[in-house]
Amino acid sequence: MEYASESVEKLVEAFSALPGIGKKSAQRVALYLLQEGKDQGRLIIQAITDLNEKVRHCSVCFNLTEQDPCSFCQDPKRDHTIICVVEDPKDLLAIESAGGFHGLYHVLGGVLSPLDGIGEEQLHIQELIDRLGSDTREIIIATNPTVEGEMTAAHLVKRLQNRGVKLSRIARGIPFGGALDFNDAVTVAKSIEGRIEMT
Repeated sequence: MEYASESVEKLVEAFSALPGIGKKSAQRVALYLLQEGKDQGRLIIQAITDLNEKVRHCSVCFNLTEQDPCSFCQDPKRDHTIICVVEDPKDLLAIESAGGFHGLYHVLGGVLSPLDGIGEEQLHIQELIDRLGSDTREIIIATNPTVEGEMTAAHLVKRLQNRGVKLSRIARGIPFGGALDFNDAVTVAKSIEGRIEMT
């Protein structure tokens, strides 16, 4: 679609490049900012500027933060003996929003993917190994259940198995409220494999 304004066209293109935002949604947002949301536009500009200038990776866990170490790493109320390993900050946010985990995190920064040229050197695996101390008792591997996520989990187990810490993997299977016949064969198989004893 052609716009009479090159600036509007650039803004629509910029918004539509974001995940989950199509051309029509991008156009609605751009037109809203022009017609009614000039103050909102200034707030967005300031938020993006702050994001670029203030947010960086925690030097301990590699989560996104404005302070170093991040608030999770500094929190004395968290269990510092358990580290949950995730692929990226959005996975950390998913676990944190569930509210059941109160340990520490370690963000790998991706997964092993030889076809994409991503090996151990491109991830924060060595930093995880360096973090292990005498008080570390468990590592929870919470990579996604993809081919690359499973390969990364297996690699982590290989690297960590002789370090004197318990290694565990997040459970996979049928979601709460889900019906067996609506799940794929791999999910059903993993749920059988990961079954728990009922007492």
